[in-house]
Amino acid sequence: MTLLTTPPIDQAEGEQMLVPHADFAPEGPQPMEVASTEATTNAVDAQAIDEPPSARFTWKIENFSKMNVKKQYSEVFHVGGFKWRILTFPKGNNVDHLSMYLDVADSSALPYGWSRYAQFSLSVINQIHSKFTIRKDTQHQFNSRESDWGFTSFMPLSELYDPGRGYLVNDTCIIEADVAVRKVVDYWSHDSKKETGYVGLKNQGATCYMNSLLQTLYHIPYFRKAVYHMPTTENDNPSGSIPLALQSLFYKLQYSDTSVATKELTKSFGWDTYDSFMQHDVQELNRVLCEKLEDKMKGTVVEGTIQQLFEGHHMNYIECINVEYKSTRKESFYDLQLDVKGCKDIYSSFDKYVEVERLEGDNKYHAEQYGLQDARKGVLFIDFPPVLQLQLKRFEYDFVRDTMVKINDRYEFPLQLDLDRENRKYLSPEADSSVRNLYTLHSVLVHSGGVHGGHYYAYIRPTLSDQWFKFDDERVTKEDMKRALEEQYGGEEELPQTNPGFNNSPFKFTKYSNAYMLVYIRESDTDKIICNVDEKDIAEHLRIRLKKEQEEKEQKRKEKAEAHLYTIIKVAQDEDLLHQIGKDIYFDLVDHDKVRQFRIQKQLTFNSFKEEVAKEFGIPVQFQRFWLWAKRQNHTYRPNRPLTPQEETQSVGQLREVSNKANNAELKLFLEVAVGLDMQPLPPPEKTKEDIILFFKLYDPIKEELRYVGRLFVKGNGKPMDILKKLNEIAGFAPDEEIELFEEIKYDPNVMCEHIDKKLSFRSSQLEDGDIICFQKSPQGLSSEECNYPTVSAFLIYVHNRQVVRFRSLEKPKEDEFCLELSKQNNYDEVVEYVARHLGLDDASKIRLTSHNCYSQQPKPQPIKYRGAERLTDMLIHYNQISDILYYEVLDIPLPELQGLKTLKVAFHHATKDEVVIHTIRLPKQSSVGDVINDLKSKVELSHPDAELRLLEVFYHKIYKIFPLQEKIENINDQYWTLRAEEIPEEEKNLGPNDRLIHVYHFMKDTAQNQQIHNFGDPFFLNINDNETLGEIKMRIQKKLHVPDEEFSKWKFAFLSLGRPEYLQDSDIVSSRFQRRDVYGAWEQYLGLEHSDNTPKRSYAANQNRHTFEKPVRIYN
Repeated sequence: MTLLTTPPIDQAEGEQMLVPHADFAPEGPQPMEVASTEATTNAVDAQAIDEPPSARFTWKIENFSKMNVKKQYSEVFHVGGFKWRILTFPKGNNVDHLSMYLDVADSSALPYGWSRYAQFSLSVINQIHSKFTIRKDTQHQFNSRESDWGFTSFMPLSELYDPGRGYLVNDTCIIEADVAVRKVVDYWSHDSKKETGYVGLKNQGATCYMNSLLQTLYHIPYFRKAVYHMPTTENDNPSGSIPLALQSLFYKLQYSDTSVATKELTKSFGWDTYDSFMQHDVQELNRVLCEKLEDKMKGTVVEGTIQQLFEGHHMNYIECINVEYKSTRKESFYDLQLDVKGCKDIYSSFDKYVEVERLEGDNKYHAEQYGLQDARKGVLFIDFPPVLQLQLKRFEYDFVRDTMVKINDRYEFPLQLDLDRENRKYLSPEADSSVRNLYTLHSVLVHSGGVHGGHYYAYIRPTLSDQWFKFDDERVTKEDMKRALEEQYGGEEELPQTNPGFNNSPFKFTKYSNAYMLVYIRESDTDKIICNVDEKDIAEHLRIRLKKEQEEKEQKRKEKAEAHLYTIIKVAQDEDLLHQIGKDIYFDLVDHDKVRQFRIQKQLTFNSFKEEVAKEFGIPVQFQRFWLWAKRQNHTYRPNRPLTPQEETQSVGQLREVSNKANNAELKLFLEVAVGLDMQPLPPPEKTKEDIILFFKLYDPIKEELRYVGRLFVKGNGKPMDILKKLNEIAGFAPDEEIELFEEIKYDPNVMCEHIDKKLSFRSSQLEDGDIICFQKSPQGLSSEECNYPTVSAFLIYVHNRQVVRFRSLEKPKEDEFCLELSKQNNYDEVVEYVARHLGLDDASKIRLTSHNCYSQQPKPQPIKYRGAERLTDMLIHYNQISDILYYEVLDIPLPELQGLKTLKVAFHHATKDEVVIHTIRLPKQSSVGDVINDLKSKVELSHPDAELRLLEVFYHKIYKIFPLQEKIENINDQYWTLRAEEIPEEEKNLGPNDRLIHVYHFMKDTAQNQQIHNFGDPFFLNINDNETLGEIKMRIQKKLHVPDEEFSKWKFAFLSLGRPEYLQDSDIVSSRFQRRDVYGAWEQYLGLEHSDNTPKRSYAANQNRHTFEKPVRIYN
């Protein structure tokens, strides 16, 4: 099931899920980027019809609540020449929401490979207040696999069926569909190099964000030239060198005819596959990459390039109004973050950036020798860089909904940006007035989708001409200026009506594709930056290496294109069996990928091929006999029969089809060459139906060695007794040595190697052409001290099951610490015993193991329980993949004992000392919070012996819960929340009718982010009286927190509800602001202490940030 994660911002995040309908509710994680859907969608975007056919369809459903059906279709309506209908689940598609989809009405009758693309919205009309109509819109590429698309959780059934809400009036529900159909173009047949002169970058899974940034940087020629000039050598490996990987990537973008892969570059970052499937923040990647390059450029001819291109400076100042005092601080920047919310264009954002804030009243500025003063605070620019990178703040945190949201508002940006406007109001007086800050737009990076994922691409004009290009992963197209600028402003798009048969009022769609990063180049620096970059800028070793790579790639491409004309013939000989058996392989006879291959034209006769073999191997044609291999039912692969003289006259292509119809590209053969005593080739012996060719392996139990020793023809009615002397001769044994024979029958899924009765005929033992016989000296008399595996059967079982496991400490999950050779059949106790023995540990039950996640390349979140896996195989398997990694940790108590316990980390806040100590509490799972507190009392220093403790749940500097003493600890989670224990103050123990316990939190406003509230520090409770003023409460708070008078005078006090501050005066009665009754979410109403955060960070604060919006970008090398 495909999930599309682009929720409209006017709906609560997480409320909607866009899916093709199915008769079950979707589960599981939503993919960050649906590559195939995006590819087609964006191809469509590029060639959309100017006025797409569109229409509105209204569906009135009467007796809605009485409908007794699981799903209901509307009547069919036509838009854009196609048939559509609405599909609803009146009682929900296995969810407690109305489910609703747009469906292609005639999908079952459409021809194979059909596809159509539509932008659409679905609405449930509010018949009392139209402004409460619920509408959701999206876009989709419909096809035979996904012929319907929409919203499984459209709106809660409780709201829909509530008669007072207005969605059901007279038991009638009105549903509307607004549909706009766009033309579909063939994405894959487009030749970007031929059409545009440029090539794209391949997407590794979710790397379109990186691709758009790399294309932008590549098309800044001065930057590209500097990358080429970074010193690298022919001995460097691109996967381990960022400079070489980037040089290689840029060279291929410049000279390749097809799209370029980025795997070498991401490997040079130190990324694994998992990182490539995580969407990151482009701004963060840009900064990290530039910092890395800046560091790598130090001490080279291109040192300082990053600063020269991208670095600008601004000055933060605070200037007193009534006295002569000014404080300034100069800061550098590589990019600027501009507000989108509340700004109509770039100039509005710059106006906001340099807006002057007045510090007065309670917010006066403390000027060193002048005390508290009225002042002006602001930012002015000292200089702008030649290449100006502007990050548009399309993603913001919504404190009311407690989630990230995408800002899709309309936001305009000009082709030419004048930052000297209005008498250079953005610049400080000390800025160089000779520099003209007039910029021209170079690139527009676009995000299409919602906050939880989407697609990235870029519009770039590489030479600053009027011709724009769209770089969308592998596809590059020519675009006009309107598409690159106006259509990326965001906002809403109004679609015209073209079908007179429907309600013709216009309807609008939110545009989810909009600019989030802009790159401008200063016009006076254009000639320097848009410079010529040619082959002489590229180091010779790099040119040679990359040209060779290109030639090899071209050769492979040519071979692939001509593959249908050729057959690959793989020829195995005795020499191959001799070299491989006992070294590379133990089962069967040969690894066909490691034998000599010939690429032969299909129409060539096989006899002509034999001539080529004669030249290659020096074996005359008359001495060659070729055998066809056959795959048997037990999955073994053996020589089956020799080619007939008639077959050898056929073409190679015909013979290939005879040998195996499943794969016409390869022909596998065994070349039999008879050799005389003088080791010279002889003509092959005549083979009758009675003759059987057998292959022999010799096993040495002392050396634990298996090797190939040759082949023999035997008669079917003959017996093994007849060839014992010959086998002893081949093995170098005495003629009368007692030997045992075993037939190697199969090895998958289990080894089957059975003893052969030497007195029975070969036919009676069911031996046939190509069978393998393993023989050895009789194992009788061999002790277990002499050998581990006395028979070849035992040895092959050992080889089949042996598994080298790489063990890593759970604390260092990226580093292999040691390897152990184990058996896949080892049970849990045996595995931990081997690990304990290696670590020199007496008690193996203190070892706890954790399996490896093959996809994330990380330890699995849950360790393996004591005897929770039957065999080693069960520990190593992850879905359908087998890993060779296990993580271990050494516990302080045996694992079975630990599993009966619950471990909690509790931060104890001392009542009188300013210290926090983390205690690990380990109790039986059925214990209560009271038991935790009693255990803690024995470990901590109390202010007095009778002190009572309580346990709190703290998250992001807010108190969410006081745990009742009787609550069981089994389900308490300390992984994400901080558990805090503290003494209960005497004043809180016996609250009277006029007392109230309120939450008190520290907070500050982030001036860079729309005055958003950020909590910090340790939250606490405070008992206040109904008649207590803020002035009285402040005195108690100051005493409780030991804040000096001078610092405390700068603090502000506010009542906050849902993140909105209401500042209080000293005379205000504080209790009147708080609700009397306990309500869920009481932590959102609190007395806020506003001041700067200058508290030292405590060690446990790391836990506070476990929930981050997205995985941070790291470049490890």
